[in-house]
Amino acid sequence: MHDLAKTTTVTPKAGKGWRWLRRAIYGLIVVLAIAGLVFLKIATLIIAIIVLTSGAIVFGLIAFNRFRSKRTTAGAVFAVLAVFCLLADLKGFQFLTMTVAGKKMGPPPTTVTSVQVKEEDWAPTLTAVGSISAVQGAILSTDLAGTVAEVKFQNGGEAKKGDVLVKLVASQEEADLELARNDLARARDLAARKVISKAELDAAESKLKQKEGVAQHKEVRAPFDGQLGIRQVNVGQMIKEGQQVVQLTALDPLYVDFALPQQDLAKLSNDLEVRVLSDAIPGREFKGKLTAINSMVDSVTRNVTLQATLENPDHALHPGMFGKIEVVLPEKHKTLVVPGSAISYAPFGDSVFVIEKKKDPKTGKESQTIRQQFVRIGEARGDFVSITDGLKGGETLVSTGVFKLRNGMTVTINNELAPKPQLNPKPVDS
Repeated sequence: MHDLAKTTTVTPKAGKGWRWLRRAIYGLIVVLAIAGLVFLKIATLIIAIIVLTSGAIVFGLIAFNRFRSKRTTAGAVFAVLAVFCLLADLKGFQFLTMTVAGKKMGPPPTTVTSVQVKEEDWAPTLTAVGSISAVQGAILSTDLAGTVAEVKFQNGGEAKKGDVLVKLVASQEEADLELARNDLARARDLAARKVISKAELDAAESKLKQKEGVAQHKEVRAPFDGQLGIRQVNVGQMIKEGQQVVQLTALDPLYVDFALPQQDLAKLSNDLEVRVLSDAIPGREFKGKLTAINSMVDSVTRNVTLQATLENPDHALHPGMFGKIEVVLPEKHKTLVVPGSAISYAPFGDSVFVIEKKKDPKTGKESQTIRQQFVRIGEARGDFVSITDGLKGGETLVSTGVFKLRNGMTVTINNELAPKPQLNPKPVDS
C-alpha cells in the first residue's frame, strides 16, 4: 500500500499583513505626542525637534523600502508620516527661534497713517440749495410795428444805459419831426413879433414833442448797463408791436434766492454772511450778504424765502444757475475736528481707531496698539467731520485705511504719504 500524500496548507500568522498598519498608528501617536511638546519650554522644544527630525528620517527610509518592494500603500502611509514630521519639525524650529529671540507670536505690525484730534472754532451754518437771479434783467421789445433798419449791437456784447440797439425804418416819422421843428421855429419868430398868441406857440412846441416821441419809439435803447444776449430780429425784418428783440441782464451784483425751515427764522437777520458754491465753478466760493427775508412763511412747505446779494465783478455767475448756500451765523464754538477718512461708517454705529502706547508686562517693551472708539459725528465741511461725542482733543487716530483694522492690533505709524485734508478741497481731476 502506498502511503496517501497528505496535503499541507500553510496558514499565515494572524495579523502579519496588518503589522505595517499598527506600526503606522503607533508612529502617528508618538508624533502627535511629540508635537504637543512644541508648546513647552526651550529644552522640550529642542528634544521635540530632535525626535521629529529622527522620525522624519526613519519614516522616510521605511517609505523608501516599502516603495522599493512594491508595497505602495504602506509606502504612501509612511511617506505622509515623514512629511508630517518634517513640517512639525520646521514649525518647532520656528517656535524655538521666536522663543530664544524673545519675540511674541502673531502677525507683524500694520503700517498706518495718523492724525491728531484738533479743536477749532467753527461758526455754525445753515445750508440750503438756491437759484441765482439777476438784480436787473429784461427782454427788450419794440413799442411800434415796423421794419428793422439797423441792428447796432453784437450778440453777447456789453451795453451801456441809453445805447441804441435797434432802429426801425422811420422816414415818415423823421419827415414829420423835421416839419414840426420848422413849424416851431416860425411860431417862435411870430410870437416874438406878437403876431400869434402864446397858445399857438405852446401848440407848436407840443406837436414837436409828440413827433419826437413817435420817432424815439422807432428805436430800442438799453434801459440800464448790462450784458446782451442773442438777437431775435434781423435787418429788413417786418416786426410787430411788442416784438422781442434781445435780452439784457445786469451781472453785477446778482441775487441768490433760497429757503430755510421756519425753525431757523429766529436765527436770521439781514447782513449775515452768505457763501455760495456752484458745481459750474468748482473750488471757488462766492461771498455775499443776506439782504431780504420774506414777510410770510409758506403755508405748504413751512419754509421762509430768503434773498442774498452777491458781488460778481468778473461775471463768473449767471442768472439761472443753482448753488449750495451757506448762511454763516455770528456765534462760534469749539469743535473737535477729524478727517472724514478716519471715520469707519457702519449701520450699528460710526467709530474711529485711537492709537495708544501699550507696555509688555514681561519684557517692558512699548508698542503702539489701536482701540476702536465709537463716536457721534456732526457737520461735515470739506474733508473734515466734526465730532460731538466720544473723543478728546489731542488724541491720535488712524487717518486712513480703517476698514482693514481690528480692535487691539499692533501698528506702526508712517505719515510720509499721508493725504492732507482741506476745508476747500480742489481735486486735480475735477
